[in-house]
Amino acid sequence: MGIVRLSSLLLLLFLQFCESAPPRKGDPFSIRISCGARQNTQTPSGTFWYKDFAYTGGRLANATRSSYIVPPLKTLRYFPPSDGPENCYNVRNIPNGHYQVRVFFALVDDHNFEKEPMFDVSVEGTQIYTLKSGWSSSDDKSFAESLVFISDNSVSSCFHSTGRGDPSILSIEILQVDDNAYNFGPLWGKGTILRTAKRLTCGSGRSAFDEDYDGDNWGGDRIWTSIKTFGQSSDQAISTENNITHVSISPNFYPMKLYQTAIVGTDSQPDLSFNIDVDPNKNYSIWLHFAEVDPRITAEGKRVFDVLINGDIAFQNVDVIHMTRAPNAALVLNKTIALTGRTLTITIHPMNGSHAIINAIEIFEIIAMESKTAAEEVRVLQTLKNSLGLPLRFGWNGDPCVPQQHPWSGADCQFIDGSWVIDGLGLDNQGLRGVLPNEISRLRHLQTINLSGNSIHGSIPSSLGLIAGLQILDLSYNLLNGSIPESLGQLSSLHILNLNGNSLSGKVPSALGGRPLHGASFNFTGNAGLCGVPGLPACGPQLSIRDKVGIGFGGLIAILLMLVCLTCWWKRRQNILRAQKIASGREAPYAKARTQFVRDVQMTRPYRVHDKSPTCESAPPLLS
Repeated sequence: MGIVRLSSLLLLLFLQFCESAPPRKGDPFSIRISCGARQNTQTPSGTFWYKDFAYTGGRLANATRSSYIVPPLKTLRYFPPSDGPENCYNVRNIPNGHYQVRVFFALVDDHNFEKEPMFDVSVEGTQIYTLKSGWSSSDDKSFAESLVFISDNSVSSCFHSTGRGDPSILSIEILQVDDNAYNFGPLWGKGTILRTAKRLTCGSGRSAFDEDYDGDNWGGDRIWTSIKTFGQSSDQAISTENNITHVSISPNFYPMKLYQTAIVGTDSQPDLSFNIDVDPNKNYSIWLHFAEVDPRITAEGKRVFDVLINGDIAFQNVDVIHMTRAPNAALVLNKTIALTGRTLTITIHPMNGSHAIINAIEIFEIIAMESKTAAEEVRVLQTLKNSLGLPLRFGWNGDPCVPQQHPWSGADCQFIDGSWVIDGLGLDNQGLRGVLPNEISRLRHLQTINLSGNSIHGSIPSSLGLIAGLQILDLSYNLLNGSIPESLGQLSSLHILNLNGNSLSGKVPSALGGRPLHGASFNFTGNAGLCGVPGLPACGPQLSIRDKVGIGFGGLIAILLMLVCLTCWWKRRQNILRAQKIASGREAPYAKARTQFVRDVQMTRPYRVHDKSPTCESAPPLLS
C-alpha cells in the first residue's frame, strides 16, 4: 500500500507540473490525402484534404462509405494485380518527428469488383496490419493506424496484395504528435512502431474523433470507438457534465469529453471485464483511463480496485480520488505485457467500497521496426528497373527487402551490418528489352546474376568485374554484342559463366580461357564472332589495343600525307596549264611575223659559189 501511495504522489506531482506547463507553441504538421481525388476538397466538418497527385500508381474509382467514422470522401485508388504486388504512397517533404499515420480503406463502387479485398499494410517498411473479413462493416477495422518516428523527411505506406482482391485505399493521414507521446517505457523509441489495436470510449453512445471532442491538435485526432457495455447485463453507463481536471496535457493531450462518460459495475456483478482478440506472441502496451465521475463517490477509500490482465495483477489497490487528490480528475495507467495466447482480458475487480469503474481503454501492439535496405542499393535497383524496362507487374515499389513477408520478386536479400543488401538477381525469361547499366556494379554484395532468356542488347558492362564476390553470371540467350570485357577475368570467385546465345565477338579473355580446367563451367557457344578457347574457332594474329590504336593512327597520317601530295600536284598542274594558255594567246602573232621576214631576206640574197651553205652535188648532164 505504501508503494502505491508513493507512486500516486509522484504521478500527481507530474500531472500538476504538466498542467502548469505553458502550452506548446505552434500547430503540428499534418497532411491529409483524399485518394483518387483530382481536386482538393473540404469535408463538412471543415477538414481539408489534398488531391491525390504524383504519390503512387494504381487506378481511380468511386468509393462506397462503409461506416460512420470513415471520412465522407467520394473517390479511392485501387491497385490491380497488373500493377504489381506492392504499391506505395510516398509522401515527401515531411518534417522529421513523431507521427500518427492512418490509412482508411473503402470498397470500389462497382458491382464487378470483389466486395471485400484483403491485403497487408506496411508503414516505413514494417508490416503493421492485415485486413480481416468483415472490415467493411466494422468501425474499428476499416482503418490502420500507427505511431512512428520519421527521420528521412518522407513517409512510405505500402499495400501488399495477398491474392484476395485489389487493395483499395480511401485516404491517408500523416499527423504530427508530441515526440514523447505514448512513451511506455524502456522499449519505446525510434526502433518501435505502436499500432492501434483498440481505442474505446466507455459509456458513450457515439464514436468520435478528437476534433469532435475538442481535443488538442497535438493529440493526433484520434478515433474513439464508443462502447456502452462490455456485454455484461449488469454493468451500466454513467456520465457527467462537470469539468475534468488533469486533461489535455503533454505528451498525450487527452480530451476532456473522454472522461465525462464511464462504465461501472453493479451490485449483482461488481467486476468489469473486457476481452479482445490479439495476435499471439506479441507485446502490447495497455493504457487505462479513469476519472471518478460517479456523484456517489466523493472521498478516498470509497472505491478501491485491482486491475488484472489475463488474470495477473497489473495494478493493485487503485484509488482514483486518492491518486488524483480530487474527484472529476483524470488518471492514466500504463502497462506493457507479453502475450502468448490469442486473447487479452482486462478485469477491474473492486477491493473496497463500491463497484469497478473505467472511462476509456487504449491497446497498442508494439512492433519492432524493420531495418531498411541500404539506400544506395535501392537507388541502383530503381536504375536497373528503368534501364531493363521491367514489366509493371513486377511492381518493385517501396523497400526491396522489407517487410520480410513481401520482398521484391527477383531480388534476393541478405542482412549485413545492420541493413539489408541485395545478393542475388533472378530475372530470367521475363521479356526484358533494355540494356545493362554500369551502375549494376554498385550492388557490390551480388553473388548471382541471372538475366538469361531476355532481349537485353548492348555490350556487357566492364564494371561487372568490380563485383568481387560474384559467383554466377548468366547472360545467355540475349542480344548482347561487342567483346567480353577483360575485367571479367578478375572475378576470382566466378565458377559459372554463361554467355552463349548472343552476338559477341573477339577473343575470349585469356584469364577466362583456362578457368574451366579448374572446375568452373563457362559457356561461350552460339556467338559467331568469338574465338580463342576450345570449342570456338582459332583466332588470327591478335594485336593489343595499344597496337591497334598505333596502326590506326599511322594509317591516318599516311592518308593525310597522300592527300597533301595529291593536292600539291594538282595545283602545280593547274598552274602549268594556265601559263601555257596565257603564252599561246599573247606571243603567236609576233612569232609568225618574224619568221616571214627572215624568209624574205634569204630570197633576195645573191648566190655565191663560195657560200658555205650546204648544196647538192652536181648532177650529170642529160646531153653531152
